[in-house]
Amino acid sequence: MDFMIQAVTDIGNVKETNQDSMSVKRLCTSQGTMVFAVLCDGMGGLSKGEVASAAVVKAFEQWMWQKLPELANTSIEEFALKLQWEEVLRSHNREIQEYSRRIGCSMGTTAVVMLLTQNRYYIMNVGDSRAYELQSNLCCLTQDQTLVAEEVREGILTEEQAKNDPRRSVLLQCVGASDNIFPDMYSGEVKKDAVYFLCSDGFHHEISDEEIAYYLQPAALCDAQSMANNGNYLISLDKQRQERDNISLVMVRTY
Repeated sequence: MDFMIQAVTDIGNVKETNQDSMSVKRLCTSQGTMVFAVLCDGMGGLSKGEVASAAVVKAFEQWMWQKLPELANTSIEEFALKLQWEEVLRSHNREIQEYSRRIGCSMGTTAVVMLLTQNRYYIMNVGDSRAYELQSNLCCLTQDQTLVAEEVREGILTEEQAKNDPRRSVLLQCVGASDNIFPDMYSGEVKKDAVYFLCSDGFHHEISDEEIAYYLQPAALCDAQSMANNGNYLISLDKQRQERDNISLVMVRTY
């Protein structure tokens, strides 16, 4: 199995800076080709969100270069991976909080991290950035750590009510603005001829699952250029419908 990768982002209609940060790398390892990706959404209402998101992305890139080769030389075990990723997030949660106190402002970021091997995917999430799988059907692989998402899971709100709830961006936790963070970990089988993608919440607010599934379906993403074109088309559609947030998308096509 091999992978094509692409990433697109846009500042959006309103904000003066793009507080999203992201990275995606295709790697040759002793266990075959892998893809490592991370996407962070700096908190929109907090100062210097772009500093927090960039710091976490950089920390995971350092993990990728320093720690992933060691894991790949033996066999990747989910528990060991979970412990290492949690340590990256928790150490930067403390560092961002300390930096915030020193400069007298608040900042924070979501984080969604994904490793695709020849057989398995591993995903860790804090906040409301998401990971999806798209083959014959679109499947969200993560659960939002937001107030309204929790109320949907508890049966207090319906999915439709949650889409229009004014509290939909209220996070239960984020890196740098929570005393303690509790990341969620997910894993599963990597499918051939599928698309895996990470996105910030600005990507999916104003476009439908049907539109996402149509433009990001594996058959439509034949190369890096078509991936960029279709990703940017969805971003432009999002902006036409007055999405106010930054918009970011990382795509991986398996073949």
